[in-house]
Amino acid sequence: MRSLPLYVALAAIAVGADAQSIATSTVAPVIEVSSSSTQPAATGAADHFTGAALISAPFQALAPGKAGGATVRFAPGARTAWHSHPLGQTLIVTAGGGLVQQQGQPARLIHAGDVVVIPANVLHWHGAGPNDPMTHVAIAEKENGVSVIWQSKVTDDDYLAAWSRTGVSPAIAARSRAYPASETLSARQRLIPVIAAFAASSDMQKLNSALGQGLDAGLSINETKEILVQLYAYAGFPRSLNALGELLKVVELRKQRGIADTQGREPGRVLATGAELVAVGKANQTEISGGPVQGAVFDFAPTINQFLQAHLFGDIFERDNLDWQSRELATVGALAATPGAEAQLRSHMRASLRVGLSAAQLHQLSRILADHICPETGARASEALSQALAAASKG
Repeated sequence: MRSLPLYVALAAIAVGADAQSIATSTVAPVIEVSSSSTQPAATGAADHFTGAALISAPFQALAPGKAGGATVRFAPGARTAWHSHPLGQTLIVTAGGGLVQQQGQPARLIHAGDVVVIPANVLHWHGAGPNDPMTHVAIAEKENGVSVIWQSKVTDDDYLAAWSRTGVSPAIAARSRAYPASETLSARQRLIPVIAAFAASSDMQKLNSALGQGLDAGLSINETKEILVQLYAYAGFPRSLNALGELLKVVELRKQRGIADTQGREPGRVLATGAELVAVGKANQTEISGGPVQGAVFDFAPTINQFLQAHLFGDIFERDNLDWQSRELATVGALAATPGAEAQLRSHMRASLRVGLSAAQLHQLSRILADHICPETGARASEALSQALAAASKG
């Protein structure tokens, strides 16, 4: 409850009246708006969270309301401890995807747009997937001043076991956000090809806006950097460097405004070198392409395929702080924005299907590029997808 204005309190004392009744009768209720820029994010307490969890935009309902909550952004692998709520809890997933588990029940996958209703006094935990950040709004009411009762933390073994029981292939999960086939791209995924397309076409003004939207949608700073670093393989060093410079401007400006963006993971996998790196890259190239890559161009200039295997599919695609689905979304966006790269675009549409993106998601991607970049860019993506699906139907 707010403190009463001094003149109201004094008046109440002077006449022996109840201050609250006077305030109620003389001060009209007003709508309040709290800016996110004035509410810096706080790190979730180590006793209650495993991994990096940022809590922002906390709110508390005005009396007689009892609901309160906040926005929570989980880094990949981060999750809450086991806990319950005396009056239950509601989660609204706004970006990314993850897990929620009730004690004694298998974990369930949750995605952007899902609403999770947790009954009163049900022991549970929730958090991001192993390779996917997740953001949700959490809302709970207080009973006698208590909204949550914390218990033990979720161990790494229990977390990984919960993930494995969702039915997602561990081999695929290690490289991509391979939730069961979805019909729509998440908010985070929708921004990746847009960012890549503006970077590839050197539209810095629109790239600046798209980068901010991507960070708001759940992309970490390191994931966004990784998208723009990878871009040099498809659009060249000058465009990649310019785009990275634009990202630096965006991040610094957001810091000045009090926005605490998630830094995200650095690559954790130890990269091979020499002949072993070429072998790893060749295996990645074969998996993504659906078979060994060969042809007249590679026979004519075998060095180019060695570079593709050692560097693009080795050094870059082995970096595990950006999954293969995200890498393909970025590649398709950049190639669709590049006239003359239709053959490569067709190849990467087929690769997108192989790493787990659905046809419906890729149709949505084409529409996004048409709406946000230009009709020609969307048309190139749509045509490439049609050809990729026709090829897939023939086996």
